[in-house]
Amino acid sequence: MILNETPRRIMVTKLVAWGHWFALTNIIIAIIIAAIYVFATPLPETVLGHIFLMVNWLSHIGFLTFFGFVIFVLPLIYIVPKSRFIRGAGSTIAALGLALLAFDALLYTKYGLHLSFGSADLLKNEAQNVMETLGWQQWGFFFLLFVVWLSFQLILANALWKRIERFQKFRLGMPIGSVFVACFVSSHALHVWADANLYQPIIKQDNLFPLSYPATAKTLMSRYGLLDLESYQQRKALQFDSGLSGISYPTSPIYCSINNDEQMVLLINTDENPVARAALFSYSEHYDLSASADSAKIAALFGLPEIYHQALQQHTPLLLELPAQLGLQVQLFSEQEIPHERINGIRTEDFAAFKRFVLSAQPKLAIGFMSSDKINTLLQSGLLQSNKVIVSQLAGERGDIKAVQLLSNFNLTEEVSSHLDFAPTVLAELGCQTSADTYSLGQPLQTPLRNWLVGTKGSKVIVMQSEVRIELMSNGTYKIFDRRNGEESTDSLNTSLVSQAMKHLTRFKE
Repeated sequence: MILNETPRRIMVTKLVAWGHWFALTNIIIAIIIAAIYVFATPLPETVLGHIFLMVNWLSHIGFLTFFGFVIFVLPLIYIVPKSRFIRGAGSTIAALGLALLAFDALLYTKYGLHLSFGSADLLKNEAQNVMETLGWQQWGFFFLLFVVWLSFQLILANALWKRIERFQKFRLGMPIGSVFVACFVSSHALHVWADANLYQPIIKQDNLFPLSYPATAKTLMSRYGLLDLESYQQRKALQFDSGLSGISYPTSPIYCSINNDEQMVLLINTDENPVARAALFSYSEHYDLSASADSAKIAALFGLPEIYHQALQQHTPLLLELPAQLGLQVQLFSEQEIPHERINGIRTEDFAAFKRFVLSAQPKLAIGFMSSDKINTLLQSGLLQSNKVIVSQLAGERGDIKAVQLLSNFNLTEEVSSHLDFAPTVLAELGCQTSADTYSLGQPLQTPLRNWLVGTKGSKVIVMQSEVRIELMSNGTYKIFDRRNGEESTDSLNTSLVSQAMKHLTRFKE
């Protein structure tokens, strides 16, 4: 017996084929609209981060659009298999869905939020403001814009319907579906791996796209005993964002006076030759933790590590600004430019003029980044007779972390210290009694309150205490070293110290 398909079945089959091509076209449009999310956020710093971005972009937006077709359009095809109705309904649903995606993308660009119950109050307030400011012309323009968009969808739907027999000859369903499935599986597999390793270039993309709920190592790998949950939770608690963009500097207004009769000089050696000790006290536990000489100079002036330096571009170091505002003469010398516009506006390159200023008997604050020969020249010219002097050094070898020279002609602590301590130490010596925690991660070396220090070196957080150096990566992994010989240690991590140090490190983050 020959079974002939009924007209209804033929129409449903044709409409389903049309629906798949209509959905594919709108997937491409949705992926283009979703580029707004990608360009609204900083691109990943690694190749693997870029790969995840691409596969997640294609798969998530593709499946989001396709599921919209399956949920809202496909049931209508089986319930009301009439081509005109389906084309009109499908075009309206597609126009509304893509308009909603575009609106969500603009909301994310402005506020970093997606459409959700959590953003409902913000949307309500914004809607009230918009309704109060827009006139009927603007509302008419938006309505006309939507009509044009809906018309485009109708034209697209009709064009595909007229050519559906031709499109059905192309067997592209399996290859295209395979690409999206491969991207989908790859994106979730990469995210599981990234979550297990707390790999920041991928994890930071979790909230990039709307309705994104990627698979995690905690829920998947721990179920099969492939993840040590205790270790995972510890590393997650210790992870940090190495790309801080906002800063509160200082954290509160500074109210203090200074002694306008003081003569204070801070000299930092820029080469690897040691400065002659002369009649200076010497300290052996001082470190330059920065990843470059330029960042070390900025760290010394601000008292803040390089994790904050990008956010500090529009700020002037309190070490230079406060004494000058309170009437003390201030000069900064450096032959090389410092990559900070405001600091360079204060900097002088004239060593002869700086030498006269330093050796004068007037009250002052003089800070200089110079060679050991120039520092020795100043020391031999009577610098120590009437000035309080601190002399230190930039690290020569940035790969290893080794102590650098620290000299002074007044008493400082024997505890471990870094360049971040210079700003609090100098301001304290000038008479400013404000807590250093309001403007620096360092502490005054005359009266230190901590026997540990924290700083950053590139993407690492460095914590030092007594005999131990802890290097903490942004994903929460760490290594412990013996500070004396530099060898890796098997000691257990002092989580209390590290947690305290991390809290101290991020105190200036907005």
